Order: sequence, then C-alpha cells, then structure tokens
Amino acid sequence: MANARRYITAGATLACAMGIGYFMQAGATAPVQSAAMVGQLPTLERPVEIRQIKLTSAEVVPPLTAPEPAVLPAEPVKLAVAKDEPLDEVLPQEEAAPSFVCDFEMQATPLAAAMVKVTLDAPCMINTRYTLHHNGMMFTAVTDEQGQSTLSVPALAEQAVFIASFDEGDGAIATANVDTLSLYDRYVVQWRGAAGLHVHALEYDAGFGEDGHVWAETGHDMARAASGEGGFLTRLGEQEMDQALMAEVYTFPTGTAPRAGTVDVRVEAEITTANCGRDLEAQSIAVTTDAAPKVQDIVLAMPDCEGLGDFLVLKNLFNDLKIARN
Repeated sequence: MANARRYITAGATLACAMGIGYFMQAGATAPVQSAAMVGQLPTLERPVEIRQIKLTSAEVVPPLTAPEPAVLPAEPVKLAVAKDEPLDEVLPQEEAAPSFVCDFEMQATPLAAAMVKVTLDAPCMINTRYTLHHNGMMFTAVTDEQGQSTLSVPALAEQAVFIASFDEGDGAIATANVDTLSLYDRYVVQWRGAAGLHVHALEYDAGFGEDGHVWAETGHDMARAASGEGGFLTRLGEQEMDQALMAEVYTFPTGTAPRAGTVDVRVEAEITTANCGRDLEAQSIAVTTDAAPKVQDIVLAMPDCEGLGDFLVLKNLFNDLKIARN
C-alpha cells in the first residue's frame, strides 16, 4: 500500500512537471489554437454583473496648517461723512486767478546845462526797445535786464514832457521844469537807420581838428557848457539796432559865453554802402534864445557808390550862431 502511494505521488509529480514545462513553452512560443480547441471554451449565457466596486483614487487632503482669516481692526470703521451737507459748504471756493499787472514808472529830473535825467522802470519789458519822444525829437532806446533805462536828454522846452512808447502800445510819461533852457541854444539833426550823418560845430572860427571843433568824437560833456567855456554834442539812439531812430544835439551856452564870436554849425553826410545812390531823409530842429523853434525836413540825394568814403557838407542848414560877450 505504501509503495502504491509512492508511485501515485511520483506520477503526480511527473505530471505536474510536464504540465509546467508545456505551459512555459506554450507561453514562450504562443502557438495558434485550433478551431476544435476554441469550440471547447465555455460561453457566457449573459453579461457578468459586477458589484461592490470601490474607487481607489486619492482624496484631497487639506494642508496641516490652513491660513488664518485676516484680523479685523479693534476700532470700528468711521464714516468720512457723518451727514449730508451741501457741496458749496464742504468744498473750498475757487479763487480768482491773479492778473499780471506791469506798472510803468518814469521820472524826469533837471540837470546842469538844461539837461534832463530820464529814468524808466518797466519790470515786464526786459531788454525791450522803445521810442522816447520829446518836443518833436524822437530816438530809440532800450531797457536793461531789469527792465530799466536811464538817459541824459537835452531839453527842448522849459516845460519838458517826455513820453516812452513801446511797440506793444504800452508807455509812460514824465515832465520836468527846465528853467535854465533860455541860457542855451540847441541844434538837432535826427534820422532813421545808418544814414551816416554827423553834426559839426566850429566855435570861434576854429577849423576841423582844432580845439574849437566839436562833434561826436571830441568827447566834450555838459560840464563844458555849464561853465560857459563852450559847447558839447549829445548822441542819442541805439545805432546797433536795425532801423533805429537816431539824433545828434549840439548845445552852446549862449547866455553865459565869456567872449563874443560866431559858431558855424554844419551837417555832414558820409557816403556809405547803406546810403549810396539813395535819397537820405532827415529832420532838423533849432531851438535858440532869439527865435521860436524851427523844424525843417531834409531830403538829400546821395551820390553813387563810386564815391564811398566821401562826405557831403550841408553848410546852410542852420544859420551861423552869433555870440555876444556876457
């Protein structure tokens, strides 16, 4: 009985080993099954019903420490406006914009030799040209970096009126009482632009270049006239400016001259590239102690440019000044 059991066990073992070898060989070579073998497989009469399915996807796990909500302030929130009020009582009223005002100040102060110091203060007219008018005489002036101007002007009337006029239409006026004008004779020549005009005075029969020759280059000032020694010349206007109004004024102390004699006052016009071949226009004003002021217009036909550097002399524009001994 025992031997029979050993044989059965050995046979079963051999059968298992042979079955395992066949299965491994079949899985390795994957032979094609025959139709007979397929027909031996059992068939399902109806679909298999699957029950008790349990999902295996991971559930969302919150972090270990979740953020805490923001802490509200301890004090309650106050409203900006506790009650309704009209806007015109809450909002500030709009102020009117300040207007720009430019005040002009002008003064005229009498000086020696019937001269007048004319000062102009126009703070909103910085480096601006203007025209100064006085008793028919006109010339161009300009303010400085502060809008100021100071001029020394020969008076042509005892009740002297000076007017400053800007191109924009603004201006100022000043007056001065010049009671010493009756002691002096004055001769004015005025023009516009680069006319090349000059006033020359030959005192006591002096020649050109001598001590009695007075013109813009001699450098005599009003102190010479105030002492009665002789005359002086004042040049007015801004020659460097385009189309500026210019003037030259010769002054002689007729009422205080220490000796008798004559003064020959003449005007010279230099022929330049600015005036050659053209008509030169100018004006003369004579203010003397023995006659009313005399105004005369001048139109001078200048020669061609071939004569550059030459001079035309107007000898009879003013009458010779007769000087009596005082």
